[in-house]
Formats: sequence, structure tokens, C-alpha cells
Amino acid sequence: MIPQTFEQWKQCIVNDCRIDLTTEFAERRLTVYQDETNPETRRFAELYGEQHLQNIIRWLKQV
Repeated sequence: MIPQTFEQWKQCIVNDCRIDLTTEFAERRLTVYQDETNPETRRFAELYGEQHLQNIIRWLKQV
């Protein structure tokens, strides 16, 4: 399931992936996802779509 809301995404990251949603984690991921030339970012957008990438960026900024 692809999360549609911040709460769904948070549940997935914290409970399923067992990742602490710290400021440091969010900043590291934002560095990657906001760089459109990064291969990881391009791959993410190919797999999940540009809209989901933008959702993830917005949610990481909320952290």
C-alpha cells in the first residue's frame, strides 16, 4: 500500500520499517529527494510517481 496521508506514511516508517523519524533522518532524506539529478530520486519517481515523491518531500518537511 502506498501511503496517502502523513499519518499512514508515519505508521509505515515507524512501525513497519522501524525507523525513528528524527530531524536528522528527515534532513538526510530531503537532501536526496530534493536533488532531481540524484539517481535514487529519479528511480523513486519512476517507481512511485512524481506526486508521491512530492508527498514524501512534504511529509519529511513536517518531521
